[in-house]
Amino acid sequence: MSFVEPGLWQGLALLQHELLLFAGVFFLVGALDDLAVDAAWLWLKLRGRAATQRRQRAILRHRNLAGPVAVLIPAWQEAAVIGQTIRHLLDTWPQGALRLYVGCYRNDPATIGAAIAAAQGDPRFRLVIHGREGPTTKADCLNRLFAALTLDEERAQQRFAMLVFHDAEDMVDPGALGLLDEIIDGGADFVQLPVEPLVPRQRAWLARHIGAHYCEEFAEAHGKALVVRDALGAGLPGAGVGCAASRRALDWLVLRQRAENGIAPGGPALPFASDSLTEDYELGLAIAAAGGRCRFVRARGEDGRLIATRAFFPHRFDTVVRQKARWVLGISLLGWDRVGWAGGSANTGCVSATGADRSPRWC
Repeated sequence: MSFVEPGLWQGLALLQHELLLFAGVFFLVGALDDLAVDAAWLWLKLRGRAATQRRQRAILRHRNLAGPVAVLIPAWQEAAVIGQTIRHLLDTWPQGALRLYVGCYRNDPATIGAAIAAAQGDPRFRLVIHGREGPTTKADCLNRLFAALTLDEERAQQRFAMLVFHDAEDMVDPGALGLLDEIIDGGADFVQLPVEPLVPRQRAWLARHIGAHYCEEFAEAHGKALVVRDALGAGLPGAGVGCAASRRALDWLVLRQRAENGIAPGGPALPFASDSLTEDYELGLAIAAAGGRCRFVRARGEDGRLIATRAFFPHRFDTVVRQKARWVLGISLLGWDRVGWAGGSANTGCVSATGADRSPRWC
């Protein structure tokens, strides 16, 4: 035993040393990456290239859209929030060229009922029932919504100009749709507006602080990192809410899925990998990889508030862990495993991925 113990402890000490060295190198790389973004942002601020625009919300809210617009909202067990989201969106964006597609599941009658009641017969509302029982991935539900809107295009003999993506709990900004339409009509293929997480102040102290870290993350990402990426012309990782893509960009994603899955030209194909955990993050990167122009736009209304999407993020420990695990697994690990790092130095820190999880889970 006396001969075994020294070797065992020496081995454990060597393993600890190697793991610490490995972790230290990655911490250093991450710190240098953050420092580079900070330096670039400061340079842009000093040059006046990171200034936040000032816009009139009333003008944007009543802007005549360049073409029909489809807003896509997937919903699974969202009966508590989907009604308020639908009513707020339809009241806030009055344009007749808007079509709101809400995707529900046949085994979720509560969400279906809440969505129908909130729409109040508005002709711009489209309820799409998924043929499969839920839950599936958000990407799979978006594919079902895309199939429904393409069928509407065929019937009306008119294509949508852009697609806007939101979640079931989002509170849209009155000026957001007009601003997205303006940028897409100006030649962009993907646009991301800021996301402003809301803190549930009525909750307990621990719940507020668990959820508040989302505010810090999005303030850093949408106040600095994406500003720098936009200035560099790099691909933009989408947030999945408050973002829009041109109709032709979705055609590119369909072509990519055909190529990746060996589907013959003209055969059935959909834009998203149905088993992806992070289709929102991949959306902007995939469009950039196809040659599309991506924009991140920060603008404030006359009241000084950002034109942004607002929503309460998870504030319970278990839901936060689930969402963070999905982000890490889908963005960093699965994407890196399949695609790797791509796009040159401007795209450092983002994985150009399509996502492939063997056991998808709605989160």
